Amino acid sequence: MSTDSILRGERAGDSPSRTRRSGHGLYAWVAVGAALIIFAGFARTFYLRSVFGTTPLSPLLFVHGAVMTTWLVLFAAQVGLVAAGRTDLHRRLGVLGLVVAVLVIGVGVAAAIDAGRRGASPTTEVPPLVFMAIPLFDMPVFAALVGVALWKRRRPDIHKRLMLLATLGLLTPGIARIPLDLIQRGGPPMFFGLALFFPLLCVAIDTARSRRLHPAFGWGGALLILMLPLRLLIAETQVWMQFARWLVA
Repeated sequence: MSTDSILRGERAGDSPSRTRRSGHGLYAWVAVGAALIIFAGFARTFYLRSVFGTTPLSPLLFVHGAVMTTWLVLFAAQVGLVAAGRTDLHRRLGVLGLVVAVLVIGVGVAAAIDAGRRGASPTTEVPPLVFMAIPLFDMPVFAALVGVALWKRRRPDIHKRLMLLATLGLLTPGIARIPLDLIQRGGPPMFFGLALFFPLLCVAIDTARSRRLHPAFGWGGALLILMLPLRLLIAETQVWMQFARWLVA
């Protein structure tokens, strides 16, 4: 997803076998798992809307769904290309990855404001203007992780970990829309708990394998852990409600 390697190797001194395991195992599972979560959450309203007879989407929401899907497909493709040893194609796709990342941020902000304006929320327990804080705060977190990942694209050990966290950081809206009673009844604590579980699991696996916490996973994971509950606390303040009403006015 950048002009350099996203998943090609570890820090200097890693063995080839460890590099292959790191590049081909954990990241492949993340690519598949993220796609399944987003599909499960948005199947009724986007991917299978013709089957469920869902109300037609506005052009903005259709573009939003297409852009987010493109990011997930591109992430999976980059993982696959490195696994196949096609780093030349991987680097070429990096330019497209940058463009898609910018679209994710721009269209994501527009879609979040549009949802707040329409009074849309995946659960009746969370008011629309409160829930709007989740996708809106997703975007600066995503931008920070991807931005640093691109800056450090010549450090594959940093680059790939931040790209993984950036992708996992986009899952909260999808998790919140998975039509399972356990998730829906759990409300925001369940949404955030599951959203934190996946990156923490990846960090734990990587740390156990490397026998140390990688700094990129350390500060990147801390950013995700801090921002997920913090946005909910902010969203329940009067200052946020005034700002949210201004955005949707």
